[in-house]
Amino acid sequence: MTDEKGSPAGAPDREQLLAALRPVAFGIAYRMLGSVTEAEDVVQEALLRVHRALESGEQLESPRAFTATVTTRLAMDELRSARVRRERYVGDWLPEPILTDGQGAGQDPAREAETADSLSMALLVLLESLSPEQRAVLLLHDVFGYGYGEVAAIVGKGEANVRQLAVRARRHVEDQRPRFTTTPEQQSELASRFFAAARTGDLAALESLLAHDVELVGDGGGKAPSLARSQHGRSRVAHTLTNWLRALSRLPEMEIRLTEVNGDPGATFLVEGRLLAVWALDIRGSQVAGVRAVVNPDKLVHLGPVGDANALIRRMGGVRPGS
Repeated sequence: MTDEKGSPAGAPDREQLLAALRPVAFGIAYRMLGSVTEAEDVVQEALLRVHRALESGEQLESPRAFTATVTTRLAMDELRSARVRRERYVGDWLPEPILTDGQGAGQDPAREAETADSLSMALLVLLESLSPEQRAVLLLHDVFGYGYGEVAAIVGKGEANVRQLAVRARRHVEDQRPRFTTTPEQQSELASRFFAAARTGDLAALESLLAHDVELVGDGGGKAPSLARSQHGRSRVAHTLTNWLRALSRLPEMEIRLTEVNGDPGATFLVEGRLLAVWALDIRGSQVAGVRAVVNPDKLVHLGPVGDANALIRRMGGVRPGS
């Protein structure tokens, strides 16, 4: 058995190679699936197949390309299965958040998936409307830099077909997500003002920071209190946010930590040291165009200890955030 350079490949070398390939696999799987849990399952299976190929003496011209191929195909299969589950999902579905500034526990996925615009929750939500093939082609070519010929080989389609898939997918994403140039410093400053206004209940200040068509989405998955449906409009969203923060401020030892969520400004909400929610902001220019609040405990467990929102509400006498 030999390694990429033709040298004998022993067990330690294979372990090092698999460790180096893990970020490649996770980067593809997470962006494809929007789920840390599902991505980790795909990564485990993909690396197992790479290991078996090496163990059997198979000559891998490019272990990285082999890993990308196996991971993409597994993720496409998982996505088709996941879509059935997501159609039955209670309320709005949001991706499982990752904290990309290194805060908190369970940050391996955050380190493995490079911080980039392709990680944003806004984009991952948009990708949900694409077919598995469109999503794979767009990510492999536009995000990971594979040529169309390489992408065609990975997804098992002709190059001309792959180019058409990419054009359609790119057009859909660009039409739905106008781009604005904002520096990280500007985003951080706007996020600080946003959370300060929301905490103090300053409606006028909060509304001035929101886009006129701002969208507020909450994902409780039927397991934590959340919005029944997304809300739109500056005034309505501002009132809901201040009501949420007013209710949350009544919880014991409630703490809001500004952080970076999927490469965008956001915050984690902790009560008595346990995570209750993660919010991500979609900033366009000088305004907040979207607020995405993940409160489904199943989507937060990879970040550390999670609090019981329903138990806290009972302790508050049944007052639910937003009521």
